[in-house]
Amino acid sequence: MSATTGIGTLTVRPLDPLKDAGLLHSWVTHPKAAYWMMQDAKLQDVEREYMRIAAHEHHHAYLGLHEGRPAFLMEKYDPRYVELEGLYDPEPGDVGMHFLVAPTDRPIHGFTKAVITAVMDELFADPRTRRVVVEPDVSNKAVHALNEAVGFVPEREIDKPEKRALLSFCTRAQFLAARGVAV
Repeated sequence: MSATTGIGTLTVRPLDPLKDAGLLHSWVTHPKAAYWMMQDAKLQDVEREYMRIAAHEHHHAYLGLHEGRPAFLMEKYDPRYVELEGLYDPEPGDVGMHFLVAPTDRPIHGFTKAVITAVMDELFADPRTRRVVVEPDVSNKAVHALNEAVGFVPEREIDKPEKRALLSFCTRAQFLAARGVAV
C-alpha cells in the first residue's frame, strides 16, 4: 500500500517480529494504547505475540509508515479462524482488522482518520474482500467514532474472553459512501 493523503504518504510493509519488537513494545505499553491490552507486556511478550502472528496462516501484521517513518500498526485476520471464531456467522469475503496509531508528542490533525482510511483502502484493494469486521471494546468511544466515519455499522455487542466488544461491519459500498465516492 502507498497512499498519499493530506497528511503525507502512508505505506505499509510486513512486520518483522524481531526487528520491530522494541518499537512495538514502546507503542503497545504506552498509556494511549490501553485498549491494545498489552500495558504490562515485556519485550519478550511482544516478540512472542508477533512471532505467533507471523506464523499464523490466517493472521498478518504490518508496520505502517508515514513519510517512511514508523507510525502505525495494522493487523488483518480471517475471522473464521482468528478473534471471532464461533462468535458470529462469517460471510464469504469477511476480513477482520485491528490498527494502532503510534503515540506521539506532536499529533497531526486528521492523522488517525487518514490511517484508518488508508488501512481500509488496503483491505478493499483485494477484490476478495467484501466487508471488514471489527470488534473494539464497547467502551472505546473514540474508535467507534472513527469506525463510523469510514462506514462501519455496529451490529451488536459480543462477549470475547478478554472484553465486551462491539461487533461492527463495513462493506465496500459503505466505505465508498462514507468517503463521498458514488457507488
